[in-house]
Amino acid sequence: MPAKTVNKLSDKLVKIGESFTVNLYDNGFMLAADGRNKKGDYVNARILCNNVDDLVTLVREASEMERE
Repeated sequence: MPAKTVNKLSDKLVKIGESFTVNLYDNGFMLAADGRNKKGDYVNARILCNNVDDLVTLVREASEMERE
């Protein structure tokens, strides 16, 4: 069975920490953020984006999330 595709931070986090990181790759981007999941556990979220529009969508979502 293939893994579930994750393209939103809210698929992994309900609260975000105070920062996130964007990594630049030859074929896209990765946004990495820390925060809390639905169980309240501290987790790391890493989401790959194929284009800058998807990355901007993730950054906008991160800025609107509840913070720890």
